[in-house]
Order: sequence, then structure tokens, then C-alpha cells
Amino acid sequence: MDNKLRFFQKAAFSTGEISNVEKFVRASGTSLILPYDQFIEHDNRHADVGNGSDDPDFIMKLAVDGGYNAVAVHYGVAKRYWAKLGGKIPLILKLNGKTSFPSQANALSVHTSWVEDAVKIGAAGVGYTMYYGSPAQNLDLPQLARVRSDCEEAGLPLIVWAYPRGTAVDAKGGKEGPYAVQSAVRMAMEMGATIIKANLPEPMKQEDFDNKEIPDFFKKQEKEIQAMSNPFEQKKARATLVVKAAQGIPVLFSGGSKISDEDLLQNAKVCLESGGFGFIFGRNMWKREPADALVITKKLQDLLDAPKPQF
Repeated sequence: MDNKLRFFQKAAFSTGEISNVEKFVRASGTSLILPYDQFIEHDNRHADVGNGSDDPDFIMKLAVDGGYNAVAVHYGVAKRYWAKLGGKIPLILKLNGKTSFPSQANALSVHTSWVEDAVKIGAAGVGYTMYYGSPAQNLDLPQLARVRSDCEEAGLPLIVWAYPRGTAVDAKGGKEGPYAVQSAVRMAMEMGATIIKANLPEPMKQEDFDNKEIPDFFKKQEKEIQAMSNPFEQKKARATLVVKAAQGIPVLFSGGSKISDEDLLQNAKVCLESGGFGFIFGRNMWKREPADALVITKKLQDLLDAPKPQF
């Protein structure tokens, strides 16, 4: 297998999955995807940026001008705006979503479109948000299993947004804690994801070490990490454990809320040095002015395309 598919060597993938994955993988074997599903997830508050990014045409232009490997959007944006690009950039169709109005206590992301819509519109893959640990997982996981089955039939790669949510997660270190993030990533692998989208875990707080609901396994990991003197190496160690939890399924790291250029680039380096497949950065890209977004995009691409050891 060539360098372009080096992240897909450990596990078995179908011919259809791989042929479609190749559409949004760089020659270096990595990927940079621009997601724009946040207007559903967080509501129309993102229109306050004032740079025009509430217009989907803004996003499509940024994706093309920036040389992104794909855009990840819901059906309406794909049908009305991505379609105008005439195939200039691959599409990841986001199949489910949740508005910000209901409580996160019983989080459930429901269908906004279907795998058959992805096939009809010409998507190279689909995205699905799995709320690991939510009390609504008895609805979520069967829904994801159906999506996976449909993807297998269509030969489409499935990118799982592995997001811990819900009251039980909140009681066990929170949605960004190492316990929750690692476990969500493992669950996405177990569910049959082709690629997993995950957040960088945050450090455990002191109260987490006293929390009997958090297994000692994770407390021991975190104590060893916090004993490191270098903050970069601490972040890298947490990210490495996330990649390990995926067991050979490629991990795309999310950017989360908008942060400074310096912090974003540091996080990007952490993700790559820990064995990450690439980035799926949204707000950290399109919340910047277009010229600034293109500058930071180029810096990320330079990191992605720098020579890497063969995995």
C-alpha cells in the first residue's frame, strides 16, 4: 500500500471505502476537512461573526481557495451550495444533528438526511455524530448501526463524530476528560467507523482524582502525564492515548471553539506527532477573516505535508 493510504494499513477496509477515502486524502496520507455543521449544533449565534461566514457560499469559496480536502455539511447546504462547485471539492454529507434548545442531559443527534441522499448527491463519505454515554444511547447506537450498514452497501466511508455527552458523562469527568474521550473513540471503532473525529482531551482536575466514578486506569494515566514537566508533551501523551484507543482506525482531531493561531498550530503539531490522520477544523477557520483563514490553512497544510515516518 502506498504512502497515501498509510493510515489505513492496520485494519481491513472495503474497496468502496478506500476508493472514496482516496478522494479526500492528501498525497502525504493526511487530510484537512472543513466542517460547517455548527449552525445546527449551536444555532444561528454564529452569524454574529460579521465576516460573511453565515453565507454557505463563503464556506465553499474558503474550501476551494484554501485547498481543503473536503467539506462536511448538512443536506441543505450540500444541495443548494456545494452542488454549485461542480465537483471542485469532495463532500462529506453530515447525516444527523441536534439543535441547542434541548438539554444535553439526554443528548441525541437525529437524522437530517440518509445514506441514500449521500449517494444521490455524489458525496465521498458521510458523517455521523455519536453521543457516547448519553441516556439516549439505546436510540443512538441502533441508528448508527443502520447508517453503518447502509454505508457498507453503498461503499461509502463513515466518519463518526465520537462525542461524549449526557448526565453520566458529566458525573465522570466531563465530555472533554480523558476517560470520556478515549472511551468514545473506542466505541466508534467498535461500531465500525472508517474514520473517527475526536477532540483533544483536557487535563483531569483535582476533583476528578477523587471521583470514585472514574476508573483508576485513567487516573493512573493522567498522574503519569501530569508528572511530565513539558506542557506540549502532556498534550501529546493524551492525544497518543486517543489514537491508541482507535486501534488503527484513523483519527481526525477537531479544533473546537476558536482559539489563537499560536494555540491552534500547537494543537495541530500535538495531533500529528501523536499519530493523528489530520484535522477537521471548522470555527477556527471560518470565524477568521478570509485572508487570515487562508494563511492559517496554509500553515496547517505545511504541517500535514511535512515528511513523516512511515507507519
